[in-house]
Amino acid sequence: MRVVIVGGGTAGWMTAALINHAWPQAAVTLVESPGIGIVGVGEGSTPQLRHFFATLGIAERDWMTACDATYKAGIVFRGWSDAPGFAAYTHPFHSEVDPHTEPAFHAATRARRQGHDIAAHPDRFFLNSRLIAEGRAPIPAENFPFDATYGYHFDAHKVGAFLRAHAVAAGAVHHEARIDQVVIDADGDVAHLVIEGGATLAGDIFVDASGFRGLIAQGALGVRFLPFADNLFNDAAVVIPTSALDTPPVHTTATALGNGWAWHIPLTTRVGNGYVYSTCYCSPEQAEAELRVHLGVGDAGSARHLTMKVGRIEDSWRGNCLAVGLAQGFIEPLEATALHIVQATVEGFIQAYRDGGFGPQHRDMFNATIARRYEGIRDYIVAHYRLNRRNDTPYWRDAAGHDRLSDPLKAMMTSWFTGGDLIAEIARQDVGRYYAPLSWGCLFAGYGVFPDRLAPAAPDSIDIDDFLRRCALNYPAHRAALERLRA
Repeated sequence: MRVVIVGGGTAGWMTAALINHAWPQAAVTLVESPGIGIVGVGEGSTPQLRHFFATLGIAERDWMTACDATYKAGIVFRGWSDAPGFAAYTHPFHSEVDPHTEPAFHAATRARRQGHDIAAHPDRFFLNSRLIAEGRAPIPAENFPFDATYGYHFDAHKVGAFLRAHAVAAGAVHHEARIDQVVIDADGDVAHLVIEGGATLAGDIFVDASGFRGLIAQGALGVRFLPFADNLFNDAAVVIPTSALDTPPVHTTATALGNGWAWHIPLTTRVGNGYVYSTCYCSPEQAEAELRVHLGVGDAGSARHLTMKVGRIEDSWRGNCLAVGLAQGFIEPLEATALHIVQATVEGFIQAYRDGGFGPQHRDMFNATIARRYEGIRDYIVAHYRLNRRNDTPYWRDAAGHDRLSDPLKAMMTSWFTGGDLIAEIARQDVGRYYAPLSWGCLFAGYGVFPDRLAPAAPDSIDIDDFLRRCALNYPAHRAALERLRA
């Protein structure tokens, strides 16, 4: 089987590595134009990237040190709410300790929603939130057999280069050439590519990893793009790196600004900073000025401006073409889901193609599954904006007031605001596969959206604070864990 991948970057080389691993006998070729850059900034991941490297048998010591990577136990949101006591909250990744404390969290938030005076800020209830607060790496001591799920921060350019070397060593062929034409056959499949100089590249499967251009899927095959602009306003970003921190935090920070939010992603060699905003509310020049004030850098450092095409294509798998990465779709980087979707798409395609006897038998089911994943992630991102409690600029007032919400999101909001059982609602909709009740609960509770009038409540049945304090003692400082990788 011949697999031709168009476009490099992290998405293209992730695809090459996964296909090489799953189908060692396949002939994998990746072609990219050296004149077209990639959208590479300091980047974060979800915990699924840990599974990706484990699948390939690549040790953290090998790839993290090569890609300036740090550990990520979750995301801290700052300034999204003006509710007293809720100026910041953490969305932690799930840990194996959480089943001991998560039921108390859901009970507390439901009691608080029903008007009882009980502590319900999410940061109190989860191990990774405590590790973040104490700057501890999510790597347990040998004598503490409870995993703290984690992701990473890394340099996207270096991860792409690392995966390129890995895939080529595993047998992938790398071509640097411009693609002049995508030739479609009478059945509507891709027949071959014509590259500069007139040479052709034929294949059985073509993977479109060409970025926002969507060279094959949208360009040649005409797959329709479905924008999310009706309920996700942001369409641009400005990026300014700053110097590395002596003690990098073990989390991404998402800080609400006047017309969007700013990320802070700590690598070992620098900090990645960016401002995601809507051009309907401010100009690129205004956004850059606001980011510079936020960072306190004045005129120092060069700024890079990016545009974002937010939405997804109708079918990720059309004919003999699979679209991945930005060619497939993009949901703004608030929860760092870009590589997670690439990984889920490629792994799902490999399984569906194999189950279908190496044919398209399960293509419709695969497309429906990927579309539902996009929309489940979109709803979770939309909720961040819809639930904000800032009310200080037109951007945030419009975000809190708009009603272009999906029915599933409306149902979850109704459950929360009426004191209902949010866990049961998530189970009814079967959306926990994208974001679990822990994540939804932290999002809703993190804004402090509770009744103002509260009645006395019974004390906690267990000492959660002491329990998590003692659990956290079994995890090292983040700096110490990173230094062990280089030992």
